Amino acid sequence: MFLPLRHESMEGRRWPVISIALVVLNLIIFLGTHGQIEQENPQRGQTRSHILMLAAMHPELTMSPDAQELVTSFQRDYPAAWANAKSGNREVEDVWDAKMRLMDDPSVLQAEMDSLCSEYAVQAGQSILEKYAFVPAHPSGISYLTANFLHGGWLHLIGNMWFLWLAGVILEDTWGRIVYPIFYLVAGAAALQLHAWFNAGSLTPTLGASGAVAALMGAFLVRFPTTKIDVAVILSLRSVANLAMGKGFRFKAAAYWLLPFWLLAEVFSGAIFGKYSGTAHWAHVGGFAFGALGALALRYSGLEAKADAAIESKVTWTAAPAIVQATEQLEKGKLDDAIATLQTFLASNPESVEGYTLQQQIHWRKNNVPAYRDAMAKLIQLHLKAQNFEAAWQDYQDLRNSGAETLPAAIWLELGRAVEGQGNFERAVEEYGRLAAAFPKERPALLALLSAGRLSLKNLNRPADALRFYENAEKSSVPHLDWDTNIRNGIEGAKKALGPVSA
Repeated sequence: MFLPLRHESMEGRRWPVISIALVVLNLIIFLGTHGQIEQENPQRGQTRSHILMLAAMHPELTMSPDAQELVTSFQRDYPAAWANAKSGNREVEDVWDAKMRLMDDPSVLQAEMDSLCSEYAVQAGQSILEKYAFVPAHPSGISYLTANFLHGGWLHLIGNMWFLWLAGVILEDTWGRIVYPIFYLVAGAAALQLHAWFNAGSLTPTLGASGAVAALMGAFLVRFPTTKIDVAVILSLRSVANLAMGKGFRFKAAAYWLLPFWLLAEVFSGAIFGKYSGTAHWAHVGGFAFGALGALALRYSGLEAKADAAIESKVTWTAAPAIVQATEQLEKGKLDDAIATLQTFLASNPESVEGYTLQQQIHWRKNNVPAYRDAMAKLIQLHLKAQNFEAAWQDYQDLRNSGAETLPAAIWLELGRAVEGQGNFERAVEEYGRLAAAFPKERPALLALLSAGRLSLKNLNRPADALRFYENAEKSSVPHLDWDTNIRNGIEGAKKALGPVSA
């Protein structure tokens, strides 16, 4: 099993109060309902089983409409099990079953069926699952909401809440505290509806937040496709213990291949196992698709830009009149006017984070990708200067998500140093390497090679990589007489760490 642990964009501009509230609400509802659900399931399951066995052995008996619907649904969905129930040679299920086989008085049998139907109706009226879970055969309006807050067990709850936290925190920071919860609730309803289409007539209650959470995963894929996710490989209970001690096998994977892999697994499971599975795979698929399409709609409709501007206005102490004017022009769709206002403002305020934040949003809205990337590069530079490294990294991720492969070399080098300063040596080496490959004839590329070699040798214990970086620095066309001693020492240190090479 692959278990995502965290990703690169866990830090937001504000506390994720909506995501926290969703987790707390799910926990409170679980604690308030789990005991009753655990108690009612065996009782209701036994009553249903007895109705089915009695109807199979004595089809002439009359039943209540609800019981008849149960029998008809079971006959349709499980023909092999129904044929076995009708067989007189099947194994005895329980004491009640043995007793019924000895009876042949029609009036006594009908009385037993009437009693079972009455008990079935009473249990349905008292059942949390019947009232608030989603039943495809007859869904209630409220169940499209409430089913998303019910869970069948601790593992079910913890799994859904963990994935909600991973994907939801950054989406809340992107969309704000109004759009995000609306999206979450609507997505949960949409996922349940797709489940109903694939399981028409099913009487099996569906519960859990997984459809809505899958929508967050779909939106995460669209919004942050290149974000690296830290994943642990769980093979056994020992793997879990190793993970708790900071050990075990882990790897990093970009969202653009990890999440589609999960989606394909759900499609495969839904196609193969269908209604016989205890997991609502098609609800996951439906939620994921809704989330991906919804994220695209929010971004290209301009709602995301408006939400982001509103968040920026709340997290910023003051806003200049020009920023306010440009924001109003953006909201009215006067994009060219907003750009003109910002250009005048930025000419006299070249270090305004608010100005460049709004500018990149407008350029994105106009689909002016080159201008958007230029504004993002400037914004990253300003964040680095202010030592707001989390914001710089988030903007870099957004820039990469737009399809950009590079940053201006000097800014890129500073970003790598910021990542290195935070102790993320592996990511720093990766960025230094990308910089060196993109700008081989510029001095920042030479400095990036030296930094990558140093980290590979001293911090990551990768002497082969260190040797490669130092040798590339030695071959660089960038003048490096002032760095020759460092390069030679690095090459010698890497070769020494590698040990003797046999002929």
